Amino acid sequence: MMRKATAAVLAAGAFALAGCSSDGDGGTKDPGPGVSRGGQQAPDGDALLKVAQRYQEAANRLDWKASCALSTPRLRAGTVEECADRLTVDDPTPDPSESSPSPSFSPPTYADGSTPEPIPSRTHSGPDRADTGPVSASDVVEVSAVEDHPAGYGVLVSYTVKWPDKPATTSRVALRLVEQGGKWLVDQDEDVQPGDTGHGSPVRAALSGG
Repeated sequence: MMRKATAAVLAAGAFALAGCSSDGDGGTKDPGPGVSRGGQQAPDGDALLKVAQRYQEAANRLDWKASCALSTPRLRAGTVEECADRLTVDDPTPDPSESSPSPSFSPPTYADGSTPEPIPSRTHSGPDRADTGPVSASDVVEVSAVEDHPAGYGVLVSYTVKWPDKPATTSRVALRLVEQGGKWLVDQDEDVQPGDTGHGSPVRAALSGG
């Protein structure tokens, strides 16, 4: 009798343990911190933040070779060299006849003897580019696959932008990072819009199209 009672207690205990691993509808509970839904150990968050920061810093200083090297082949649409060449904008060759006055040219002189200030030069792309501040990276979140982008991790990067004679503004960009060839690479780059902040995660909202 004692042996049967012990067996019944053990069976009840096993059933209780099985019930604890269920969420009540046959599925499993959300994994704990540091574990992805696929059951794999999540990557080191610092590694993701460093890649995102390096990518944005390279793009801000127009170092396209460095930023392309941190991108997936899908995002860079070719080799690193092809990507860098496509993004590099050559400065137009100045026309000597336009940039240098003729020997007989002299600027007008006002009645007080002063001359007008020279007009600031512009490139074909507009005025000189803005100054950007230090890049910060934060808010690592898991992001699902969308369209042709595989599942991965989203990171928020932020930095200030200062145009001449204008107040500084803050740019926020969401980056999708995926693992390829044992390295974390950027596969998607989206500006975070004001409407994205109304969602639970502006990074997920920006990378999923809203």
